[in-house]
Amino acid sequence: MTPAKKRPRAYDHLRTRTAVLAQYAHVRDAVRSLTPDQLARPTRLGDWTVHDLVAHIAQGLGSVSRDLALPEPPGPKPATTLLEWPPAVAAFVRDPEAPAPAAARPDLLALYEQVEAAFLADVPATGTGDRLLPTLVGSMRLTDYLVTRTVELIVHTDDLNEALDAEIPYDRQALAACTRLLADTLADRAPGGSVEVRVPPFAVVQCIGGPKHTRGTPPNVVETSPLTWIRLATGRTEWARALEEAKVSASGERADLAALLPLRA
Repeated sequence: MTPAKKRPRAYDHLRTRTAVLAQYAHVRDAVRSLTPDQLARPTRLGDWTVHDLVAHIAQGLGSVSRDLALPEPPGPKPATTLLEWPPAVAAFVRDPEAPAPAAARPDLLALYEQVEAAFLADVPATGTGDRLLPTLVGSMRLTDYLVTRTVELIVHTDDLNEALDAEIPYDRQALAACTRLLADTLADRAPGGSVEVRVPPFAVVQCIGGPKHTRGTPPNVVETSPLTWIRLATGRTEWARALEEAKVSASGERADLAALLPLRA
């Protein structure tokens, strides 16, 4: 029997909007001090330079205003839910041979200011965020789409930190939303109750079919930190390497996520 799927996690519109702006501000502040040599550095994203990545981050947030400017798709239900959002499980698992973007290089500081001003003007700080957006992957609720922006921002902030050997901060609420969405995606892709995956302090999910645990300490437990989990889920690090470096603890004969990571559509 296929395990019943749980009700999707709900996200608060104002908290998510605030988290997106906070993480974007962390990146913007870092961009202001980057030198030409730093902008030319390679990243772990194929042929992308730091300049390419920084521009991509701003353009990713700019998609919110671009989509809001389009006519609202017919309701009442969105065609794409958070757990069906393809970029959360596919686009971030980049091909190491992927070419750099061919678009002209923008003025980064001007781009960041324009995107932020548009976001503040276009995304309401009140309401439920139920307005539908016609995104590239189907219609989505505004609040749900903002959750996907936390994934974009957190994952690519980590990419920047790795490329620059920097310490750009991670907003706690943005990190929490990103962690939870990727953990929930794992549970959706591998439904079941035989393995408990813990990513304290933000997420606990059960996954993988088999004997369901009901009381006491689960027999199969995986535990790791938020950033390690995000790197595993998006292909920035491998399961075996994380185990070898003691960044993941896994107990029980079923507690092996190697075949499920990185997450894919």
